Amino acid sequence: MSAERQVGRVPAFVKRLAPKRLLEPLFRLEARIAARWVASAHRRQMLVQWGLDPQPEFFDHHIDLYYQWRHSRAPVWLERGVFGALALKGGRVLELACGDGFNALNFYGCRSREVVACDFDAEAIRIARRRNRADNISYVLADIRTDLPEGRFENIVWDGAIEHFTPEEIDTILAGIRSRLAPGGILSGYTIVERGDGEKSLSHHEYEFKSKQDLMRFLEPHFAHVTVFETIYEHRHNLYFWASDAAVPFDEKWQAALRGGQRREDAVASAA
Repeated sequence: MSAERQVGRVPAFVKRLAPKRLLEPLFRLEARIAARWVASAHRRQMLVQWGLDPQPEFFDHHIDLYYQWRHSRAPVWLERGVFGALALKGGRVLELACGDGFNALNFYGCRSREVVACDFDAEAIRIARRRNRADNISYVLADIRTDLPEGRFENIVWDGAIEHFTPEEIDTILAGIRSRLAPGGILSGYTIVERGDGEKSLSHHEYEFKSKQDLMRFLEPHFAHVTVFETIYEHRHNLYFWASDAAVPFDEKWQAALRGGQRREDAVASAA
């Protein structure tokens, strides 16, 4: 892709204002000032939203984008979208507990024919429809315990929300998810490991998982193929999962990858 297509054509009047050697430092300064102001504003937004009761049911990912990422240097908020997107098949996607819709727009919608994103929080759906709308994304108000959207989906995403339900509710929802997956469809998601002191990471959480094995035991009764893996940061222990009756990412039969090196391994083994 050409640079012009990436950034757009420079208007003629801008070219007439001044030479590039003068314009570039000016706009760089403007961008730096704007970035600092936006980061400061989102820091204040986070302090109010999460420092005062009641805590919201969803996180505004523009806080991550403009403040939290630079402040913490932890890419966990991006991991969630990236690892979920690895499983996409290009068809219909159902996102459960979509929150502000940031991932639906920026990770799932761009690689899928259609995204149905639902949440039980009316404020989350209102913000998602305003900030993260696209022609192929529908935001639906729904409580997945009693009103799981109907249809067949190649992908279902349950990201940062499975811990908001009791073990009994998790099992019921997983059964509903399995019945809505198209043949070969994949469930993907993310959750957090409980803290070492036994305190909940968030007041809304009903069940926080103790380990990879603890999460696995919920998924295995419903799916033939399950992968659970973790990333660990100083103050956060994350679990990611893929589950399906067909291949999941990085299985030997996963079509999006090509494995190599076997001939070298065979040669080394023969030489030994």
